[in-house]
Order: sequence, then C-alpha cells, then structure tokens
Amino acid sequence: MNIKKILVSQPKPSSDKSPYFEIAQKHGVELVFRPFIKVEGLSAKEFRQQKVNIADFTAVVFTAKTAIDHFFRLCEEMRLTIPMTMKYFCTSETIANYLQKYIVYRKRKIFASATGKLDGLISSMQKHKTEKFLLAISDVNDGSEANYLAANKINVTSAVMYRTVSNDFTPDEAFDYDMLVFFSPQGIESLLKNFPNFNQGDIRIAAFGAPTIKSVSDAGLRLDVEAPTPKAPSMTTAIDLFLSENN
Repeated sequence: MNIKKILVSQPKPSSDKSPYFEIAQKHGVELVFRPFIKVEGLSAKEFRQQKVNIADFTAVVFTAKTAIDHFFRLCEEMRLTIPMTMKYFCTSETIANYLQKYIVYRKRKIFASATGKLDGLISSMQKHKTEKFLLAISDVNDGSEANYLAANKINVTSAVMYRTVSNDFTPDEAFDYDMLVFFSPQGIESLLKNFPNFNQGDIRIAAFGAPTIKSVSDAGLRLDVEAPTPKAPSMTTAIDLFLSENN
C-alpha cells in the first residue's frame, strides 16, 4: 500500500500550524481540502413556510456561528428590525463574540455557556424563564437540543434557517485519491450522490464520530481509519498512526 494523495472533506485550515500540514511533511503525502458538503441559507419564502415569526420572540439561542449568519441574513431579507431588548444565548464564548459582526456587543444582553454546550446555559435561561426563546437550527438537527431545553422548562421554538447540501464535483474535477476523510454522514451521502457507481477498491476511508462511522458501514463501504479512539482522540492522530503503521 502506498498512500500519496488524501482528500480531507473540510475547508483548508487557516493556520499553517495545523497538524494536517505536519502529517503531509512527515509522511510525504499530498493533502487536498475539499468539503463534500456546503451550507446554504433558506430563502425568506422558505422560512415563512414554517409559520415562525421572529418578531414574536424575545431571545435567540445560537449553537453555531453559521446560525448567527443566517439569522441576521433572514432578518435583513424580511426587513425585520431586531429590538435592542433581544437577548442572545450562545453555547460558547467564541459564538457569543461572533455576534459583534452584527450588533453592538456592549449594548446587548448576551449570555455564553461556560461548558461549550447547552447545559451551561440552563441556569441563565431559567433566570429569564418569561422569555420566548427561538432556537436557530439547520435542516439536519435531530431535535434533541429543543427537547433538552423544553425538559428544563424553557419556552423554546425551533426554526430551520439553513441546510446542508452536497457540494457537487464538476465533470473535469480529478478524483484520484488514495484516502478519503469524512466527518459527517452527509459527507458519505454526497460521495454516493456524486459517484453513484463508486468502487472503493484500494481507496482507504477514514471517518470521525459514531454517526459517520455507521454511515460508512450502512453504505456498504470499508472503514480503514476511525476516530476518536483511546489511541487516537483526533482524526489527525488517527491518520498519522495509520500512515506510520501502513505506508
């Protein structure tokens, strides 16, 4: 086996210090960063079909920066003015700080989870239990977040604001990879959509997370590298170990 070219189905890291570049240098492999999926926003017309009126809510819950982008985009498209009294609840400081792209941060009531998850917001939300919360989500959201909030007596309504779609390959785009690295079930779906007659052969497949690993199996493909594991908590560690042992 001789792996020379690896497709990583994520955007190229912004930092030159990424472990991926260390792998490329250490093992003499070429890494191509090419997402199999992309995010696109719902149009105002599509959003209205959910019968959700943003103006009815007094607080918004964000679990991703992408949700922030599409929330404010939709508000602009629908010519909605967000009141200064709107409260924002974010699952991390990073997401909360991203709000500065759209609002004057110091003049708004913004709450951030210290745990990086929704559980770190429950205390703050319960102190504002009279608020009507809007949870901005994508089309692949499984509803567990809304159910968790509702179970904690939070008056919450979910609204899909963006969706994940296949990032299709062009006819002249080369597909000559020795390893494919996936991070979501949608990535596997995109592979099969783009290449319905895909024959894995000697191509190695790496998958991160239980849902993605299951999708590889469900698609009848062979899983060669998985993460996280006790020995490989990250995908870069898993790839490094695999190449060290097999290349």
